[in-house]
Amino acid sequence: MTVVTLTVQDVALAGITPAYVAVTATDGVQFLNDGNTFLQFKNTNGATRTATLVTPATVRGVAIENPTVVVPITTGDKMIGPFAPEVFNDAAGMMVATVSAFADLTAGAFRVRPI
Repeated sequence: MTVVTLTVQDVALAGITPAYVAVTATDGVQFLNDGNTFLQFKNTNGATRTATLVTPATVRGVAIENPTVVVPITTGDKMIGPFAPEVFNDAAGMMVATVSAFADLTAGAFRVRPI
């Protein structure tokens, strides 16, 4: 699996100009997750995109089902999260989301912390 690693952007009291990365020729995105971070997908394609949120954790040896989120067509915009690290983080502390298709799809990771 090939994924794009997103740089987490800190939301600030003064505001930020969010940056988005094209999800091109990949299976998805990943970012370092601290539990205060959300993922945003933007879809400008005429077809929906499905993001699958990978859950490597188990409960008593039983795998947790990976939730899915549909990103709507043309002007689709979805904010997803935050993600509990004990459920969504892999061994490297990364949260991974795979996608059904990548054409015209961008993503960003944003952290919110109390001031």
